[in-house]
Amino acid sequence: MKKLVTFCIALLAMSTIATAQQNITPAKAGVTYGKAIDKKKAVTVKTLESTLAKADTYNGKIEGEVIGVCKKKGCFLTLKREGSADPIMVRFTDYGYFVPEDIVGKTIVVEGKAKVKETTVEWQKHYAEDQGKSKEEIAKIKAPKRDISIVADGVLVVK
Repeated sequence: MKKLVTFCIALLAMSTIATAQQNITPAKAGVTYGKAIDKKKAVTVKTLESTLAKADTYNGKIEGEVIGVCKKKGCFLTLKREGSADPIMVRFTDYGYFVPEDIVGKTIVVEGKAKVKETTVEWQKHYAEDQGKSKEEIAKIKAPKRDISIVADGVLVVK
């Protein structure tokens, strides 16, 4: 009986994850995920980096290009940084909403709180796995790193 219950729970979890992306509105200009926002007064990623070099946090809107998204259910995305291999991680407030996989390559505006933080090896590997990276790529992650992280209340697809 325990095996049957465990099997049913596992089956339900897998089907939920498999259909999670199907229920999300495709990423087209003007579509918003989470809190409704506009692009007025959004700063560029470069401006955000300059601001965080002088301050602990930044609260506001940031415009950038999406270069990655969680493959499991769209629970985070990454923004391109000029001159850096390390993208900016964008998570969503209380995981209250998700974004579609087709948001990669789109220009977006996020509104929320940005800060520089240290990401542990464990979390880097978790994010890499969610992005669909290979076991070899994940195995190369050996040290914590300092990077920019944003917790966004809303995401607006600009183009």
